[in-house]
Amino acid sequence: MSGGWNTIESDAGVFTYLVENLGVKDVQFEELIALDANFLRQQSPVYGVIFLFKYPTGEKPTGTPKDGSFDPTAADSLFFAAQTIQNACGTQALLSVLLNKEEEIDLGQPLKEFREFTQALPLDFRGEALSNSELIRDVHNSFARSSPFVDETQRVATEDDDVYHFIAYTPINGVLYELDGLQPAPISHGSCSFDEFPDKVIPVLQRRIDRYPINEIRFNLLAMVRDLRIRALEIGDQDWLYREKQKRSAWQWENALRRHNFVGFINEMLKGVARSKLKEGDTVYDQWIEDASSKTKARMESKSRTGESE
Repeated sequence: MSGGWNTIESDAGVFTYLVENLGVKDVQFEELIALDANFLRQQSPVYGVIFLFKYPTGEKPTGTPKDGSFDPTAADSLFFAAQTIQNACGTQALLSVLLNKEEEIDLGQPLKEFREFTQALPLDFRGEALSNSELIRDVHNSFARSSPFVDETQRVATEDDDVYHFIAYTPINGVLYELDGLQPAPISHGSCSFDEFPDKVIPVLQRRIDRYPINEIRFNLLAMVRDLRIRALEIGDQDWLYREKQKRSAWQWENALRRHNFVGFINEMLKGVARSKLKEGDTVYDQWIEDASSKTKARMESKSRTGESE
């Protein structure tokens, strides 16, 4: 945990139920496995995309972005907040889309009130308001993986660390914006209507990925779309509706597992196995340990011979 915020995964099920628990209606996330404008268009309406990438910790900030241009005055009319705390960028990215889609999405009363309260604040104060929102922080943290081995210390990342960051892309007022809380202002990527978004955002994402070495594949892209169950009902596709309901059930199961720490369970299971062997006698227990050690040694030797590393 860092400053009260835990790390969450870039996962469609996590983000879908996170926004639902914040009070948002009829929104879900879909993972995109390819930069394909046609596939993205099939998910329409697409409100925006959330992009996860390895953050270049060794880069020094510059006065101009590597792609697009800063639009400092845009923050007066749209929601954009400076990121003021670690581990909150995933939720901040999805809020950067949601809170700029009041006319298209039912945000629910809590987020409507949050947007109204923060809109007149400077960017860093908006970030502080987000970081200090108990509702948003508690919902965010409820989707973090449970682990007894969490490092609660804070330190500045070095160039050797793998640090990942979430940002948002969304069309607002006829402009394609990149919303990154670590940047000083929204980044404009030119004119873009709501319908043009799938075609215009893909080249922007491709240019960003192209800045990395060709062997870098650690990216993730999630599209924020209208609940696909609604579309399935509208066109009367019962098979699609069934698949979407099954997907939701799987997401709920996975999210429930994330909240549980299984270390204690595994420990008790191992103790139970050991007790059962001890009841069979000391010689049986000793032979069991010896057999396990021999099998482990054989596997290690086999890997060593084939050039595999542990």
